[in-house]
Amino acid sequence: MEGILPFLKPAGLTSHDCVFKLRKILKTKKVGHTGTLDPDVTGVLPICIGKATKVAEYITDAGKAYEGEVTIGFSTTTEDASGDLVEKKFVNRTIQREEIQKVLDSLTGEIEQTPPMFSAVKVGGVRLYEYARKGIEVERPTRKVTIYSIQLLDDRTEFTGETIQFRFRVSCSKGTYIRTLAVMIGECLGYPAHMSNLTRIQSASYMLADCLTFAEVEKIMEAGAIATVLKPLETALSHLPKLLINDKVAEKVKNGALLQLPEHLKTTNGPIIAETNDGLAIAIYAKHPNKPDLLKPVKVLRNEIE
Repeated sequence: MEGILPFLKPAGLTSHDCVFKLRKILKTKKVGHTGTLDPDVTGVLPICIGKATKVAEYITDAGKAYEGEVTIGFSTTTEDASGDLVEKKFVNRTIQREEIQKVLDSLTGEIEQTPPMFSAVKVGGVRLYEYARKGIEVERPTRKVTIYSIQLLDDRTEFTGETIQFRFRVSCSKGTYIRTLAVMIGECLGYPAHMSNLTRIQSASYMLADCLTFAEVEKIMEAGAIATVLKPLETALSHLPKLLINDKVAEKVKNGALLQLPEHLKTTNGPIIAETNDGLAIAIYAKHPNKPDLLKPVKVLRNEIE
């Protein structure tokens, strides 16, 4: 069994919980997820099976898209709806649509974020949520992330009430905390805020509409048709540059050969896929650290062409 299962993560389970359950349904141990989604978050969680576990990190590194809801008026310890109340400040004015749009525009592009205390980021070798559970506040490193776009999913021209909620769609780089983005939106409007709902609608090339539930996966397994819904591991690498190789070179690539860096890839930084003319990914390469005209294998994906 090999491939990528576009899975619909339900609320209430961690990403690891989903993997544990899917191992039992799929009757295989070689199953891995592609980046942690908080328990409250639903949506796209690509699951790598068999040989496809080799490419999990490249899905994790690709862009993501979410649809979420921000609640203006109070903040929480976890920056989402599951946390304890931190600060409350009722909205005492009408907020115009133009003001919200201006805030969303200001947060588009490269921004700096400080990861929430309840997150898996490590400081001093310890995950932040472990400090948070003990009530220990530690200094957190800021990180640069890219917000490609934010769209307001609300038709109102005026927003009123003690608390205000509105939905938004965001496309962003890896490492972006949408919880923190919701808090930043509130701060820009002058109020404490938190993320009250979140669904991931896209991860790399995998879309929400393509995802299957536990029940659907179970039914497909019982019918012996799981191969029909697994995506080839190449779909995880579709966003990366390709180096086309013939069958003769492919044999050398499978044995970890160095390759000449072609002219059209000289400005490329990061992974490059060595792929046959029929679209089969054989290995992942990167620029050689000491020999500027050569590519060095990072990971061989297939030792024999199937």
